[in-house]
Amino acid sequence: MELKVYVDRLSQPSRAIVIFCKVNKIDFEEVGIELLKGQHLTPEFKEINPMGKVPAIVVDGKFKLFESHAILIFLASAFPGVADHWYPADLYRRAEIHSILDWHHSNLRHGSSFTYFPFPHELCSDETNVFQLNASSAGFIQNTLLAPLFGRSLNPQAAAEAEKVLSSSLSKIEALWLKESGQFLLGSSQPSIADLCLVCEIMQLEFADETDRNRILGPHKKIQQWIEDTKSATKPHFDEVHQTLFAAKVKLQMQRK
Repeated sequence: MELKVYVDRLSQPSRAIVIFCKVNKIDFEEVGIELLKGQHLTPEFKEINPMGKVPAIVVDGKFKLFESHAILIFLASAFPGVADHWYPADLYRRAEIHSILDWHHSNLRHGSSFTYFPFPHELCSDETNVFQLNASSAGFIQNTLLAPLFGRSLNPQAAAEAEKVLSSSLSKIEALWLKESGQFLLGSSQPSIADLCLVCEIMQLEFADETDRNRILGPHKKIQQWIEDTKSATKPHFDEVHQTLFAAKVKLQMQRK
């Protein structure tokens, strides 16, 4: 199969897709879609994804698919050689993974996805949809760090609410899915697509300053170890794909100075 992957590596779900393909040696062409330049809003890209979001894929020049969870499930199912632990054949395990992925969209993402690199409202259209939300839910990082750099006012109340959602989500992950019997979600000894999606989401906290990041992640020792275990299980690709995020962080720090 000929696979094209349309991504912006500043996007959490985009990074998850690229890492998955690299780890599983799936041959693909990466097509960069620069959200800051509004490339996701062009008529050409909307032919691929009418929603105007990344990531998206095209298979054999015909089959088009968007939404990162759906993409990962398809890739794990369609390409030979993908290890079973990513998306197990066992239907009960699959159902548990689906449950976590559904939870991810309505919980963890509402706390951490707002840490996405800030876009003007008219340009924001990846899966995180930061500025398509109202001002009261603009999120923790946006309202504690980034807003002044883009001529926007801070909203401490929104930041506090976003941090509550994020902290609650991290606690739930530890209590429900990070069990003593395994390194990964659901007590597994190897990562699934759910591990990759959720860890890439949490990595967006790299944009936070050290004090805030330590305050949020510090109480969650299981989360910290899980992140390191996921990095190790997907090395060297995890760090390589996240270099774009790390570079953006350095740029942001320089702007703040």
